[in-house]
Amino acid sequence: MRSTICLRLLCLVSCWAVAWPLLASETPSVGQQREDVLFWSQAEHTARFPRMYEIFPADRVDHGAHVHALPHGAALTPQWQDGSSTLAGYMTTHHLAGVMVLQHGRIRLQRHAPGFDDSTRWTSFSVAKSVTSTLLGIALRRGDIHGMDDTLDTYIPQLRDSAYAKVTVEQLLTMTSGVRWNEDYADPHSDVAQMYRAACENGQAHVISYLAKLPRAYPAGTHWNYNTAETDLLGILVQRATKQSLAAYLSQAIWKPYGMASDAYWLKDECDGSDTGGSGLSATLADYARIGQFMLDGGKIGGQPVIAEAWMHGAMRKQQDVDSPGHGYGYLWWTDTDGSYAAIGIYGQMVYVDPARQLVIVQVGAWPQATSKELVAARRDFVDAVKRAVDGGPTR
Repeated sequence: MRSTICLRLLCLVSCWAVAWPLLASETPSVGQQREDVLFWSQAEHTARFPRMYEIFPADRVDHGAHVHALPHGAALTPQWQDGSSTLAGYMTTHHLAGVMVLQHGRIRLQRHAPGFDDSTRWTSFSVAKSVTSTLLGIALRRGDIHGMDDTLDTYIPQLRDSAYAKVTVEQLLTMTSGVRWNEDYADPHSDVAQMYRAACENGQAHVISYLAKLPRAYPAGTHWNYNTAETDLLGILVQRATKQSLAAYLSQAIWKPYGMASDAYWLKDECDGSDTGGSGLSATLADYARIGQFMLDGGKIGGQPVIAEAWMHGAMRKQQDVDSPGHGYGYLWWTDTDGSYAAIGIYGQMVYVDPARQLVIVQVGAWPQATSKELVAARRDFVDAVKRAVDGGPTR
């Protein structure tokens, strides 16, 4: 009897030993899980976008004791041209979690969806690109990065034998590397849906391994093509030049001295621990508004400029035409012909700055799709509705 039991136990242990590698291999990597965000359900987006820094490895962006105050101004009610739309309807229809409007540094509009409050940190997706670009502008002023004409292999030697070797910092900022790339969020086989899926190679970030293998499609500097991985690459460049994580550099350069009110978080690459410059920043609604106000203030803290003049000159001005009449692309900031500019992320994230009206408009949410013409049009209608209300009423 005892020998029979032992044989059975031995069989169970042996079977488990064989099955264990299979079970372990079926567990998706952190990179694979990050890619799967594009294919989460609506309920998962709504529930998890405020918790991204808890779900994935992240570095904290510490805030300081000083807080940049956002006093309240005159209440503002957006005015849609059709007269039938309302802010509540807009937020509900498009699954928005929060909106905020500042004018002259004062809060004129603030609305939260149920479950969202002042302490909620929401993922920004590609809004992070604009923040990474701004950090590069600061590194330029400080001399950590020498100039816009520096080539990437200067900072990332792993790219010396790739199509990226002689791409310049400015070409990376304007997404004109000319390297082949597909940013289709709905296609599971696109580059943007695959760039984190492979196993780590040589302890280097996913994007370095992925991008180093891609071929050139156009001469560098001649063709604009939206590319999230290249802004991860820009983030790596900033981190190597400054010898700090993006989270630490953001805390030291903007978050503490400008006076953000809460800690933020920045997601990390699983392979080398670097922060991913193209996405992954989570912050509160009010601190996103403070980012917009910092830009509206001319990138100054305490009245002193902290960003390189060359970056400021080009960042919020059209450097490249895009596939949308009247709109352009600066240094990872979207531009409009009226002088306004914006940091924009998929699923509805936005920090919009209108210098002529001294206006900052922020929204965070969980659109039912990453993007679409209809969703973008509705967001522009909201921006226009805010401007219409500002133009027709008091400014304070």
